[in-house]
Amino acid sequence: MPAPGGDRDAAPQPGPLLVACALRIEQAALRSAAAPPGGCTLLRTGMGPRAAERAVRRALERPGTAAAAVLATGFCAGLVPGMHPGDLVVAEETRGPRGTVPCTGTALLARALARAVPGRTVHTGPLTGSDHVVRGQERAQLGATGAVAVDMESAATLWAAVRAGDRPVAAVRVIVDAPEHELVRIGTVRGGISAFRVLRAVLPAFYEWHRSSLLPRR
Repeated sequence: MPAPGGDRDAAPQPGPLLVACALRIEQAALRSAAAPPGGCTLLRTGMGPRAAERAVRRALERPGTAAAAVLATGFCAGLVPGMHPGDLVVAEETRGPRGTVPCTGTALLARALARAVPGRTVHTGPLTGSDHVVRGQERAQLGATGAVAVDMESAATLWAAVRAGDRPVAAVRVIVDAPEHELVRIGTVRGGISAFRVLRAVLPAFYEWHRSSLLPRR
């Protein structure tokens, strides 16, 4: 028979991993990878910051998710000249209308991605949010703020995650659109296929980041 108070004295269980993406094609890329280990949930939020915030908030209200680590992923637009479709972006922080959210374990995550997708360039830096597709002069203006990439959901995803409680958070994006490779140009399809293949290969790095996030933080 268990001793009285045994449940209260048991070590806390590590939180699961919630991987959030917006689009069906992003979800398809992630699902086509190896089956995730127990404790990993793939959430498709829908497009745009409002949809992302709402979906993540609801997901973290479910039983067993109170301590979940949250990682936002999917495609993005690069802001730095010389970027190419299929390059990876690891956010040091996300920036949005609600504020800036620092990310957890950026350096470790970047190293894990370099191993998971050899030959692909991994960029690190601020990831900024937008509520629309960014092109042309607006891209240059956002790049001038120091941000390395822009997408519509990461900032809202991580803001909702930390708003719901203290937890590890990260954002990893695959560039599908860059200053010299805008979506409106020919070659977009080839760039999109390249980005899809990269996104399909990143899950092992996410799991490594999650395992490291379960260690005591100093």
